[in-house]
Amino acid sequence: MELDAKNPIPLHVQLKNILENQILQGQYTEKIPSERELMEMYSVSRSTVREAVSALVREGILEKKHGKGTFVSLKPVQEWLRITSFTETIKKMDIKLLDSGIVSTPENIENVSGFHDESYYIKRLRLKDNVPIAIENHYYPMEIGEKLAQYDLNKTILYDVLEGELGIHFWEAEQIITCGYLPKEEAKHLGVTESTCLLITERMITDPDGNLVEYYKGFFRADMYSFVMKMSRKPNLLV
Repeated sequence: MELDAKNPIPLHVQLKNILENQILQGQYTEKIPSERELMEMYSVSRSTVREAVSALVREGILEKKHGKGTFVSLKPVQEWLRITSFTETIKKMDIKLLDSGIVSTPENIENVSGFHDESYYIKRLRLKDNVPIAIENHYYPMEIGEKLAQYDLNKTILYDVLEGELGIHFWEAEQIITCGYLPKEEAKHLGVTESTCLLITERMITDPDGNLVEYYKGFFRADMYSFVMKMSRKPNLLV
């Protein structure tokens, strides 16, 4: 892809966007080309390359390693989603499929493009050493859900399949953590009573185009699970 000198968008921004898309598409997974290589590839000055790369570094997409070059720093989706992460004692958990199929879309996302009246639903139980830890409910647009239905949902790591095999790019996740209760029949899955207060997490994951690709709602035993959040503040990108 060539840069357009007549385009009102500055060259360094054009280059930044190209590199970002190439990274999302998996063209670069480790080290990106050197400054000189990028200068030759896109016929631009060193300052243009540096501005583009620096912008991606500030956004956390690239990272510079002294004496080695510039590398892709986007983490694998499983690690990225651990912005709410497993405690050390339950990182390795078993999965038991409780239900899956086409259901009515939850009211809070029924007007979202791709969902509307129906969505594909996956309900699974998470266990550690045969002890139930959490009930996880996943909702997907029908197009995505029908593809997931071809996999063994008792074993499949959903995010690995979605990103690695189905080519779904995860870009942003908005999550809310609250507490609440489950109906008696649902609480039985976790080995608790309906009066047991649980941690509830709701998460919406979107792709680079802003499309909702998953709505997730999980119920976790507070005595068996904790959430760990690592936050950082990135400077605003000025162009």
